[in-house]
Amino acid sequence: MPYDPTQYEARAQVLKALAHPIRLWLVTQLQQQELCVCELVDGTDVDISTISKHLSQLKQTGIVSSRRQGKQIFYRLETPCLLNSLSCVETVLERNAKASSALIK
Repeated sequence: MPYDPTQYEARAQVLKALAHPIRLWLVTQLQQQELCVCELVDGTDVDISTISKHLSQLKQTGIVSSRRQGKQIFYRLETPCLLNSLSCVETVLERNAKASSALIK
């Protein structure tokens, strides 16, 4: 299969959107239900403008979507399959931890 830079750039953009601890946390918070920005802010020590910027980045890549209800904006996860990728990351972390502990012994 030949290298298609456009295809890989698009994939890299999605991965870049996830490549921040707060954005990863936001994705996991939205896995069960739609939440408003105010509820997401309550779970962190981060201000509302920072959370909104992170949500905007996730929205630009299609990971989340939003809807307005009065003054509140609610976000929902559009791609729950990403949680499978996060589970895979956890497997890598566990394997690395086991390998590190084996080296110490």
